[in-house]
Amino acid sequence: MTTPARALRRGTVARYAVGSVGTGGFGTLPGLVLLIYMTNTLGVSPAFAGVAFTVSKIWDVIIDPWIGARSDRSLARTGSRRRFMVIGAILLPVFFVLTFAVPPGLPPLASAAWVLGAFLLAATAFSLFQVPYIALPAELVDSYDARTRLLSARVIVLTLAILAFGGGAPEIVLLVVNNGGTEYLGYLAMAAVAGVIFLVAFLIASTVERSARVDRAPVAPGSEPIQGIAAPQTGLLMHFRRGWSAVRDSQPYRALLFTFIVQALAIGLMLAGAAYVAAEILGTGVILLFLSLIAPAIVVTPLWAIVSRRIGKERAFRIATVLFGLAALSLVLLIWFPGPWLYGPVALAGAAYAGLQSLPLAMLPDTVAHDAQTNGPGRAGTFSGVWTAGETAGLAFGGTILSIVLTVTGFIPTVAEQTATQPDSAILGIILGFSVIPAALMFASLISLARYPLRKADIDRIVRHADAPPAGAPIA
Repeated sequence: MTTPARALRRGTVARYAVGSVGTGGFGTLPGLVLLIYMTNTLGVSPAFAGVAFTVSKIWDVIIDPWIGARSDRSLARTGSRRRFMVIGAILLPVFFVLTFAVPPGLPPLASAAWVLGAFLLAATAFSLFQVPYIALPAELVDSYDARTRLLSARVIVLTLAILAFGGGAPEIVLLVVNNGGTEYLGYLAMAAVAGVIFLVAFLIASTVERSARVDRAPVAPGSEPIQGIAAPQTGLLMHFRRGWSAVRDSQPYRALLFTFIVQALAIGLMLAGAAYVAAEILGTGVILLFLSLIAPAIVVTPLWAIVSRRIGKERAFRIATVLFGLAALSLVLLIWFPGPWLYGPVALAGAAYAGLQSLPLAMLPDTVAHDAQTNGPGRAGTFSGVWTAGETAGLAFGGTILSIVLTVTGFIPTVAEQTATQPDSAILGIILGFSVIPAALMFASLISLARYPLRKADIDRIVRHADAPPAGAPIA
């Protein structure tokens, strides 16, 4: 039974969920617009654009475990991870705007280098917020089902954010262009609007840890270390060893992490391909495609929470994976029958996508709790750092796969205000990158998911063990 000190309050749920306005936006925009911004506005070849996009995400793989371990150290010493979140909230808008501030007329390689440098800084700032943000659920609430409730609320907001940013960002660019501005100015305006939203959402979410700790303890938040958690040793190599040991020592975490990475690869591939499908196959803006993907997810997210309570998170996760894979696979018919019928399968993929987001994030704190009982507490930040690195790497390499497919199939890059008729081979590459390849990845992820061992009874047993008084303690 969960102790009252660990009860989940509405204010905690709301403040935590608001953070996903920003994480959803930053998670969506680079995958949606950055690749096509480089190939269709800056004139960068798909190969170079893919390299720039991938290098920035490899940097995430390097930096995220370090940030996670540093936030664990901050928690152990001060009782808070909030400082990292606030720094990331302030820096991200500046570097995100800089990413889309490439001066017109730069040579393609110089433009790619500009985007790469600015986006590396933006990705670092985002990780400063995202890594401790993902670590918080394991510390905010104990209950198996309450974690699903907390993460389901977050995913509903995340889904709304993806819809708003995915549909709204291209519209801002078009609005500027249609009113006499250039594509360069349009992307810059888009980045500025997004940056303001990132700042507000992240600063609000950074207060959730403080408000939750006030509910749990009489000491001033941030003024006392967390008892029973040793501050991890410093040093970059030490932090990487901690990250590797987290993957090595926790079989449940390892199985869930590998599943999520492979699925992030599939989702990143489809996300990067959506703009190309809309522009080159449908001849429309991307907003309708995003509406068909995200609108069902908004409705279905609470249903996945209900299903998970009835049959378990892991079984619900498996169902969502199969549904997404089948929906993606059916889109291969675009090769022979291009047309608006694709919105149906995309909507089914959107319904499944809600489960693919909420369920593994609700399972992650369970793996942290299991690890704390098995190997000792104090690694939540390390777990979230490796998790974030895996997710961002998966999303990035999805874009890399698409850039390779576009290069091999002969896609023709353009600069702003130019158009090109793509060869049939490039159209085929776009469709395969939006259907068969992500479907194959989704089905492959079921292999590692089958090895995930934790069930509700396991988590309930961990909570009961944590709440039990020490042997020999007096009974009140």
